[in-house]
Amino acid sequence: MTVKDEIKSLISKTTREKVEFIVETPEIRNYGDYATNIALVLAKKLKKDPIQIAEEIKFKLISFLKKGDIIEKIEIVKPGFINLFLKPDFLQKELKSILKQDNKFGSQDIGGNKNVIIDYSSPNVAKPMHVGHLRSTIIGQAIYNLYKFLGYKTIGDNHLGDWGTQFGIMIAGCKKYKPNISNLEKITTDEMLNIYVKFNREIGENPDLQEVAKQEFKKLEDGDRENREIWRILRRKSLEDFNKIYEILKIKFDFILGESFYEEHLKEEVQHALKKKVAVTNSDGSIIIPLDEFNLIPFLIQKSDGATLYGTRDLATIRERVKKFKPEKIVYVIGNEQAFYLQQFFRAAELLGYISYNKLFHIKFGLVLDENHKKLATREGRVVSAEELINKVIELAEKIIKEKNPKLPDKERERAAKIIGIGALKYNDLSQNRQTDIVFDWAKMLSFEGNSGPYLQYTYVRLASIIRKTKLTDFNPKFLKEEKEIGILKELIRFPEIVRETAENFQINNLANYLFKLANSMNSFYESLPVLKAEENIKSARLALIKAASIVLRNGLNLLGIETLDKM
Repeated sequence: MTVKDEIKSLISKTTREKVEFIVETPEIRNYGDYATNIALVLAKKLKKDPIQIAEEIKFKLISFLKKGDIIEKIEIVKPGFINLFLKPDFLQKELKSILKQDNKFGSQDIGGNKNVIIDYSSPNVAKPMHVGHLRSTIIGQAIYNLYKFLGYKTIGDNHLGDWGTQFGIMIAGCKKYKPNISNLEKITTDEMLNIYVKFNREIGENPDLQEVAKQEFKKLEDGDRENREIWRILRRKSLEDFNKIYEILKIKFDFILGESFYEEHLKEEVQHALKKKVAVTNSDGSIIIPLDEFNLIPFLIQKSDGATLYGTRDLATIRERVKKFKPEKIVYVIGNEQAFYLQQFFRAAELLGYISYNKLFHIKFGLVLDENHKKLATREGRVVSAEELINKVIELAEKIIKEKNPKLPDKERERAAKIIGIGALKYNDLSQNRQTDIVFDWAKMLSFEGNSGPYLQYTYVRLASIIRKTKLTDFNPKFLKEEKEIGILKELIRFPEIVRETAENFQINNLANYLFKLANSMNSFYESLPVLKAEENIKSARLALIKAASIVLRNGLNLLGIETLDKM
């Protein structure tokens, strides 16, 4: 139970009325450590003066607190807010708890081992992974980490785009430009993309080739041996390239199934929808799921020529997921541009009785832009691949480290460059509102000052360095009396609340911003107050505070998928 939970529970006991009210942390500390609007909510319901209700609640709370050890002071401010101030000895007790829990601090068991499926990354086979998939990968992994930390059984599924009409073009192109299957064994995703682009260009000059591609996909669907073998090679070679990126990013999935895994269920899916009378057949022979009751256009699940679509595959996928895992939530980490499609898909899945609409979540994200706020692309105008971006950020990080610490051995520098570079890349994404477009300002992103991954990692290194210089022995938290010390303590105990709120709202930047604020507080603290040169009792207490802050920084960064270093 978090501190906010404890306070909310105490307040709930002061009234018999069941109402929804808020307990929040005021931005201005003079307004209390926590504040609640319960008096205002009750006043509206009971048509009474909110100040009077607030006084009644305050009186009841004080009677409870004679036996409690959380709240020191209660204030009422117009128009009826109740501000609550925590007891110093409660804060000191919490400090010991942080040190004891260590890497488990912030974790909770609210998930009760219920299943949450995270559908993320999902690159398209036969194409290089691009920056959009990188955003899905980074955001999805952070959500996965958060829900696991909260006691859910998280299931990460990399739902590859490895089926569909584009493979007709790929197979036709491979047969034309690489007719010997053995030539495909060394093919890269860049070469696959070139084949796709080249054949599409030829379709523009000779539209009859579109029918050739269509027939090649039909043969693939029908199980043609040669086409299946080409498809298998393209899929395997694509995965090899993808896995290199996942390995560098330290990303792991529970499943990498892809659309093709559900291919055998597609005809059954269409028939099931028709049998349930959820789907209808159009005059042109196509099959749709009408969504008029939701003010949405129909959801197409079979074309007039009998071909299925990725919507059909998504329905087959969700049906199998629900059947196998009975999930509490299914989270789709997909770009903003798919918002309308996912509304249709979610409603179609609900109409088919697979899962409630309120258990499906679309975690939207924006585009990746360069310093000029234009879509990140190469000089040739093509979208930058994820591999290019990763290589560049590691290269830039290594250059900065070499300038800052030229004596660092090569192996250590290379390792640090990877950790700092990847950390910078992830933090640059996760510290911004995911629904907005993110900007790659390389200098800001890799700066050791300001709101950046390297700044937080460096702060952790400084804390670790102070702790290494002395042994932390038994300490008395009562020696923490300075305003900055108490302020940091209050920030630290909020970490479990931040973790939960971040997961529930899927706003990862809330956690990132909390960590940035904590790093600022710690830098200000040890620059203005002595630690190693302080009196022994004060020194020991301040070391305990530094150790607790380093635990929270490390745990928080790890939830974002960012590694920490002990030396830099």
